[in-house]
Amino acid sequence: MLDWDAGFLNKARGGRKRTTSGGSRRSSTDDRDGEGGPDEAVAFIAETVAELVKLAKNHRLEVLSHLLGMAQLEAEERMRTRSKHKLS
Repeated sequence: MLDWDAGFLNKARGGRKRTTSGGSRRSSTDDRDGEGGPDEAVAFIAETVAELVKLAKNHRLEVLSHLLGMAQLEAEERMRTRSKHKLS
């Protein structure tokens, strides 16, 4: 049994919803159905992947933990660069 709450998986399953023709289109940076904007998305991804890295390491899944670690680094780098752009 996993010791962490799998509730975050429900958040990630939101998927893309089709817009009806003639509907208003939003830019890719707008909030989508309560998911938050890009900053919230990258923070959520970084946090979630960090938990997955721990899980993979605990089960000695070396390649998977390495790949997840790379995803974590990418998400953290995105958070850093986005915060730098906001300060300018």
